[in-house]
Amino acid sequence: MARLLHELILEQAERRPDAAAIVHRQTTLDYAQLTDLVQKTARGLLALGLNRAERVAMYLPKRPEAVAALFGAALAGGVFVPINPLLKPEQVAYILRDCNVRILITARDRAELLEPLLADCPDLHSLVLVDEDAPPVVHPRHWQVLGWSSLLAADDGRLPARVIDIDMAAILYTSGSTGKPKGVVLSHRNMLAGAYSVAEYLDNRPEDRLLAVLPFSFDYGLSQLTTAFVAGARAVLMDYLLPRDVVATVAREGITGLAAVPPMWVQLAMLEWPTAAADSLRYITNSGGAMPRATLAALRRALPKTTPFLMYGLTEAFRSTYLPPAELDRRPDSIGKAIPNAEILVVREDGTPCAPGEPGELVHRGALVGLGYWNDPAKTAERYRPAPGQNPGLPIPELAVWSGDTVRSDEEGFLYFIGRKDDMIKTSGYRVSPTEIEEVLYSSGQAAEAAALGIPHPALGQAVVAVIKPLREAFSENALITYCKQHLPNFMVPLQIIVHLTDLPRNPNGKIDRKSLVEGLRDRFPENVA
Repeated sequence: MARLLHELILEQAERRPDAAAIVHRQTTLDYAQLTDLVQKTARGLLALGLNRAERVAMYLPKRPEAVAALFGAALAGGVFVPINPLLKPEQVAYILRDCNVRILITARDRAELLEPLLADCPDLHSLVLVDEDAPPVVHPRHWQVLGWSSLLAADDGRLPARVIDIDMAAILYTSGSTGKPKGVVLSHRNMLAGAYSVAEYLDNRPEDRLLAVLPFSFDYGLSQLTTAFVAGARAVLMDYLLPRDVVATVAREGITGLAAVPPMWVQLAMLEWPTAAADSLRYITNSGGAMPRATLAALRRALPKTTPFLMYGLTEAFRSTYLPPAELDRRPDSIGKAIPNAEILVVREDGTPCAPGEPGELVHRGALVGLGYWNDPAKTAERYRPAPGQNPGLPIPELAVWSGDTVRSDEEGFLYFIGRKDDMIKTSGYRVSPTEIEEVLYSSGQAAEAAALGIPHPALGQAVVAVIKPLREAFSENALITYCKQHLPNFMVPLQIIVHLTDLPRNPNGKIDRKSLVEGLRDRFPENVA
């Protein structure tokens, strides 16, 4: 069993060298070829002067060079920082500065957009362009520029620094919907524990073909690579375009495992799935928020042979819970129980355990708990705190992730997501879960996408406002309000419904960006939405 992240690929190359590892458009690399590419990348990074634990950033779409850069940086003893390709230059430059990136791997067009900002990244000494074959050239400022082929050809004989499993492997930046993004530091042990655990309950096999459609900067997206490599399966790399392109790729590539977030599932559920796609897809997984019941029902009708896995995770611990498929009909709203090799607790503010049905904070303990936020001891101290219920005889407390998410458990220990502390709506003295309101909006059959928001209100504290993209042209706001009144208590019924004719805004990980919607509505309702 691999002890370090890159060993997942190297071990599969010894066992099944000819098996396909990654597929990108018309290119397929088997495990032997991918290992060779990762090793050359590692030697090239070492030749550029990469030292132990220094950061290597990748600002690229999903392509073989991105995979090689991730695992090559780990093999070289460095730390990889995948940057979402949807981020703008200012956001990218912030990440480069924040974690003192030494080497940036990107493409020429992206580098040109970044260039005016790189002067403020003094730790950066090398820029590698994957779409150029140019030899190293010293930039007029302070970094050298070289092409991908020059990186692969470089080898000065330096050996990788010795690394053990508790050392840093990656820094994954959260989307930063409020303030600046935070860099979650994950060790080799964290990422391997997550990969082995997820591959176990998904029963990943060598014959699996996993579609990597989510960004590698998102822990859920990166997990598609690591779980595939645990099993010796293949990962098919795809940059998300339109929902129908996902369905077409599933059919064309014989995809057996597909992971997506709720907004994408809502769109996919409205499409026709060809027989080839329905026959090949062994399982689907959902994380990043609750999948609406209507969406789940539509997917189960379209994909009767496919097993759905409803999951919950947070970047700070990679993955936390899943619902065993056998429980789906009994409790479709549940996020399940802890994944293998993790413990999930539901506690009050003082750390004492909640009773069944009592809302509390989800706390995750175990091998997946990350190393904290990069260069941010204050935020780390807020989120990574001593695990509740520890034996007082332990002189060194074990740290757990206090998620900030409110959940409850039933009598059998199955968990139900209520909402994030930041997203909970405080109206008329009640704490309201936006997820509960959105479930009703979706079940009405009128909403293609929906977000329930809390807008400042002088009398209510916050007023509930719903923003929806109508499912059909014949949309009636009054009919939807009436439906909500029939299925929700009065204090949860939206005071107003805002129609959004295009897709709702998303953060770079594909989730609906509630906070940008709220900010947009503050101008529309500066004081009162009544």
